[in-house]
Amino acid sequence: MNVTIQPVKTKSELKKFIYLPAKIHKDHDTWLPPMYMDEKTFFDPGKNKSFGYSDTILLLAYKDKEVVGRIMGIINKRYNEIQHEKNGRFIFMECYDDQEVAHALITAVEEWAREKGMEKMVGPLGFSDKDPQGFQTMGFEYQTVVAMAANFEYMVRLIENEGYTKKVDLHDYLISVPDELPKLYQRIYDRISDKTDFYNMVEFTSKKELKKYIVPALRLMNEIYAPIYGFVPLTEKEMHELAARYLPILDPHFVKVVEVEGEVVAFVVGMPDISEGIKKSKGHLFPFGLIHILRSMKKTKGIVLLLGGIKPEYRHNGMDVLMGIKMLESAAKRGMETLESHLILETNTPMIGEVKKVDGKLIKKFRIYQKDL
Repeated sequence: MNVTIQPVKTKSELKKFIYLPAKIHKDHDTWLPPMYMDEKTFFDPGKNKSFGYSDTILLLAYKDKEVVGRIMGIINKRYNEIQHEKNGRFIFMECYDDQEVAHALITAVEEWAREKGMEKMVGPLGFSDKDPQGFQTMGFEYQTVVAMAANFEYMVRLIENEGYTKKVDLHDYLISVPDELPKLYQRIYDRISDKTDFYNMVEFTSKKELKKYIVPALRLMNEIYAPIYGFVPLTEKEMHELAARYLPILDPHFVKVVEVEGEVVAFVVGMPDISEGIKKSKGHLFPFGLIHILRSMKKTKGIVLLLGGIKPEYRHNGMDVLMGIKMLESAAKRGMETLESHLILETNTPMIGEVKKVDGKLIKKFRIYQKDL
């Protein structure tokens, strides 16, 4: 074998790791480059607190001194302790259509995890389910959106040839913004619209109004996302850091919150699809990338739904429909034509049911794989 695997140790090697996908995907029309400013923060243990409770390794594959592949290994000790698992993870696996390289990369990560006492390898899966996850297995003709993985079809074949099998699939749906509400939604809305003494539907017109609700929404996320595969609870410090990081890019019109007696019990967060701006910027904010992104935010006809949930005791009373209607109304007012659901676990039948009520079309599938070590 003329493939060698080397751990990333220097800033120069980290740069090669971060920028390799741009070379591999240079002719991949639907691939979305990362925002490189965020990438550098993500891979900096001093800035990304997830490194503090995880063992990690970054590996590069070389052929004739040329970098031809990369992979990251993660052992999320916090998650493993909560779930009573001994799982290693792989993420950010990139290579050309070369089984030899793929074998060398995944084998190296397996050996690393095995030496640390792990019993199973799963992935693609990052520190948490908020990182891009899974290999895409369907819908390659559709544009990749923010925080979603993108890969060539051959990656599925390469990983399955290494003995990996399905752990779980995630679905992505496309919803057309209707001219009028579906009759089912209208009936439910009519039934719950007189309950304003029970709840308070909060909508926003400015980031100043939104600011105080972000951390309470993240606290609720911690509670309701706990059973979701791959989710790792945020600490209070991480919540405040996330709030500060994402407030500048959130459009307050596409955030909806429901309060009961001053407590946040439900929320949904969407954002304009800025994928075209990111593509034009090639992942760089400066010197002109920010202009491209801001323009795409104004010109886009699509909304990407990022987060949402309802406190368990308030489910089945129409709050999901209420927030959905308000999001559709805001989208229509802004001339939006579609909403993309982002990733929904195939086991999340209530959420999939809600998407189907508004004729959501399944457009993409992503698969997290597993293999016993």
